[in-house]
Amino acid sequence: MVPQNGMSMSEPKGPVSLLQPVEHDADLPETADLVVIGGGIAGVMCAWFAARAGQRVVLCEKGRIAGEQSSRNWGWIRAQGRDPAELPMVMEALRHWRDLAAETNEDLGLRQSGTAYLVRNEADERSYAEWLPHARAHGLDTRMLSAAELGAMMPGAVEGQWRGALWTASDMCAEPWLAVPALARAARRAGVAIREGCAVRRLDTVDGRVAGVVTEAGAIRADRVVLTGGAWSSLFLRAHGVDIPQLSVRATVVRTAALPQVFPGQAADDRLAFRRRADGGYSLAASAQHDFMLGPDALRHMGKFWPVVKDDVLSTGLRPAAPRDYPDGWRTARDWQADERTPFERQRVLNPEPSARHARGAVRRFGAAFPGLGPIRVETSWAGMIDSMPDVVPVIDEVPTMPGLIVLTGLSGHGFGIGPGAGRVAADLAMGRDPGMDLSRFRISRFWDGTPLKPGLHL
Repeated sequence: MVPQNGMSMSEPKGPVSLLQPVEHDADLPETADLVVIGGGIAGVMCAWFAARAGQRVVLCEKGRIAGEQSSRNWGWIRAQGRDPAELPMVMEALRHWRDLAAETNEDLGLRQSGTAYLVRNEADERSYAEWLPHARAHGLDTRMLSAAELGAMMPGAVEGQWRGALWTASDMCAEPWLAVPALARAARRAGVAIREGCAVRRLDTVDGRVAGVVTEAGAIRADRVVLTGGAWSSLFLRAHGVDIPQLSVRATVVRTAALPQVFPGQAADDRLAFRRRADGGYSLAASAQHDFMLGPDALRHMGKFWPVVKDDVLSTGLRPAAPRDYPDGWRTARDWQADERTPFERQRVLNPEPSARHARGAVRRFGAAFPGLGPIRVETSWAGMIDSMPDVVPVIDEVPTMPGLIVLTGLSGHGFGIGPGAGRVAADLAMGRDPGMDLSRFRISRFWDGTPLKPGLHL
């Protein structure tokens, strides 16, 4: 299959960027039933489900579809280790992923790969055992592997470095830079008008209710808007008087050339994460290591994030400032008029420089874990900005002070896998339907009503 702009469908080697030509350039209608802001996987799937339900949907993306974290993640689609409140949604997403592979009629790189959380010490064993009852309650096939069972799965691993693993055989993976653009093409075929390179500058409101949006290419009247802006969501909301404690961290990924197979799925411990790709290479990351860039919002919200930061402080590299025009940059505008150029137009795609130190560390640890591999050739590396909430679960809710505005953001590094489920839920909220699951943990008012912002049990 060849997209309408004539781009080759040969497999890309990494994330979507502004170097790729615009594929979606739909004319903007004067009116719509629903406008979706943001072309990551959550926004694309929200738009797809709403269009399939007969809604007239417009999706506006300031840069490129999947240009940010939706094509920069590890490609894991997992139920294992998720917050118990998320499990119904992610298990629904797993079912959608299988259906979407047929719907797109394209290669998403989707396969059942299994997820292994590797046990290095007794603390790992205790935390994994604590999560197992939630897996059983939801009918997951998760179980603990012994050292011998894991050794049979990873015959090239150094003996004794892992005592076993938490294993979910039904978990899946896909190639993000293939999957999300393919899903966007399916959404377009379902009737969604998609416009890349088109930032939404502001909401239009009447008597406090959403009445539409003002984009850089003109206004659209709509009484329902879904914000799926990823790392940009809090900046957009704050310009409309809605303040949420959302911050972002930089995470680095390495792509290796083809290597002998040491494990066919995806695995991680507290130092290393790796996934076998369909092309025979591995995607590697330094697991929990990331970089946090200080800015005005980081200082304002640090108290709310402290419960998460204090347990992970040694793996977080602090940077004094974000690059120019990043969402929490020191000089990034926090307010603007609808006829002004906005931060979303100044920074079309967040494309942070990867951490050379974290990349080297991931390659070194992978080689040490599997010494029989020999030299590991790195083809490329990249980084992405992972947006997160202090309790490590997203916001999926209508803003009570602005009826008609539904927010889906803060997916905290889990967005790729859960995207189809979260998108379906957001579409139902936008259409006034019962989403069919308990969303109380994801309500936006938890940041204002005195609810303790503590992470739930997640791995």
